Amino acid sequence: MMVIMRRDATEEQIQRVLETVRRLGFTPHLSRGHEHVVIGVIGEARRAEPAAFLHLPGVARVVPISRPYKLSSREFHPADTRVQVGPVTFGGPDIVIIAGPCSVESRSQMLETAHAVKEAGADMLRGGAFKPRTSPYSFQGLGEEGLRYLAEAREATGLPVVTEVMSPEQVDLVSEYADMLQIGARNMQNYPLLRAVGKRQKPVLLKRGMSATIQEFLLAAEYILMSGNKDVVLCERGIRTFETSTRNTTDINAIPVLKAATHLPVILDPSHSTGHWAYVAPIARAAIAAGADGLIIEVHPRPEEALSDGAQSLKPERFAQLVREVRAIAEMVRQEMHAVRPPVSPGAD
Repeated sequence: MMVIMRRDATEEQIQRVLETVRRLGFTPHLSRGHEHVVIGVIGEARRAEPAAFLHLPGVARVVPISRPYKLSSREFHPADTRVQVGPVTFGGPDIVIIAGPCSVESRSQMLETAHAVKEAGADMLRGGAFKPRTSPYSFQGLGEEGLRYLAEAREATGLPVVTEVMSPEQVDLVSEYADMLQIGARNMQNYPLLRAVGKRQKPVLLKRGMSATIQEFLLAAEYILMSGNKDVVLCERGIRTFETSTRNTTDINAIPVLKAATHLPVILDPSHSTGHWAYVAPIARAAIAAGADGLIIEVHPRPEEALSDGAQSLKPERFAQLVREVRAIAEMVRQEMHAVRPPVSPGAD
């Protein structure tokens, strides 16, 4: 449920509503928009009664939230959320391009790749220090040594770093080195991990599970938001279907569906969604045309030598060409797409 305050509501009236929400045993979530202050009333076991708030001074109306996810819904937060990671803004007028190797393999590989993607126009640096692998015999990452190489690459290039965290016990360690924490597809429904990154107050990149519905995806984001962290970026990375010609099936539909359903920024991973470098550029172009706020792309200077996912990694020169292409598409379509997106009223069903 949402309590919509009057435009002229005073701070004292807002605080009284917040106190009432807490007194009734619910959790309030405050959102200050351009026109209205909206207070979400969240409870796990029961529903709040609108009558408890309608009589309070400064309250304009009380509106039920029709979706099972609350804080991530546009019903609760109609305006687009912008997530700041250092100098980089997700959800703003410009797309964000994250690039780097699947795995941090060595200091020299990480520095070489970081300088190459920086020169090509990347905004952020990716690289896995801890790697969730299907086979226990596959390369599992360098751990904290890999985190140190990522931090050194950031110092050398100025690119903020995003890297995966795999368990609640790793959150503090990874947070010491990374600017943004990634929750991988295999951990999208690792609820203790979602709560842990929610409490850490560091931006989170949440990837969609390979068999997750969009509702399940947004409910996973809800765990992070409920824990107090509002800086969440969603990443579509392909879903598992009957098709075997690509590693996964890219769900381009998910981009406009998510943009309509949630205020959170949405990016796409064309590397994992296709599994082959030759398909990365076409899918990346399609994602930006569909309204994605950015891309995360695997780049390796020598993909044939990569310890993981070499087949889907772009060489730096191909990545540079892709950056030019997607930024040209973004320049043509993003302003128009933002202009024509219908506004969602806080009182909509």
